[in-house]
Amino acid sequence: MDRYPTPPFDTPKIAMPGSTGDMVPRPDHGEESYRGSGRLEGLKALITGGDSGIGRAVAIAYAREGADVAISYLCEEEDAAETCQWIRQAGRKALAIRGDIQNAEHCRRLIETVVSDLGGIDILVNNAAHQASFSEIGDISDEEWELTFRVNIHAMFYLTKAAVTRMKPGSSIINTASINSDTPNPSLLAYATTKGAIQNFTAGLAQMLAEKGIRANAVAPGPIWTPLIPATLEEDHVRNFGKSVPMKRPGQPAELATAYVMLADPLSSYTSGATIAVTGGKPIL
Repeated sequence: MDRYPTPPFDTPKIAMPGSTGDMVPRPDHGEESYRGSGRLEGLKALITGGDSGIGRAVAIAYAREGADVAISYLCEEEDAAETCQWIRQAGRKALAIRGDIQNAEHCRRLIETVVSDLGGIDILVNNAAHQASFSEIGDISDEEWELTFRVNIHAMFYLTKAAVTRMKPGSSIINTASINSDTPNPSLLAYATTKGAIQNFTAGLAQMLAEKGIRANAVAPGPIWTPLIPATLEEDHVRNFGKSVPMKRPGQPAELATAYVMLADPLSSYTSGATIAVTGGKPIL
């Protein structure tokens, strides 16, 4: 009950896309707590947005479960380097690839680089996202709307399309949806709309790929304490972030890692088309 910080938070605004080092309090990614048991031994994973937040926690967990891990990131060099250090400390190969996943050609190169440098791809975690808050629909520019869709859903399509051609039966695709997929926050209209699309994309993809032996699932986080929060939300929202869910606090990235491990685990061979909610007790409908 008292392991993690609870609001109110006195957290300064940080520049987008946000840096872990600027966060107060600092998120827990499982650096000291996650213990692996070989569940992903010998597998090769790519995690988009793996430099910080949920992506970093998943990278640490996957490495400690025995996987080699590639992360893609936009521009956060320091965060990406730190994540790679944690992967290497687990005794696994680490690969950090900088670039903008809005670009379809970059997405295709990203998959080919992972296959070439790690020797294959068994797990794709589509986790990177863009969000911004607006009080009125008129405040959302055409460019902002299109940017959100390019990063959050178009890139997922480009990466998945490229990865499937290189994946073997038993591989797994895991997409980060959101509690906003089912209960959209009106101030996050563009973001919430893409998250609903991700949930439908995942459900359809699971059916399409079943005959290939490739599973597709989603994780739907609730309020999670990542750099995206103080970088994109209003000060009062950040101050009380997570207070509205039954646990009365935001989740830490470390608290999601086990969901991503379970979905990637070959032993979860009958789990496909599912959405795992990690929401601090708030149900998704």
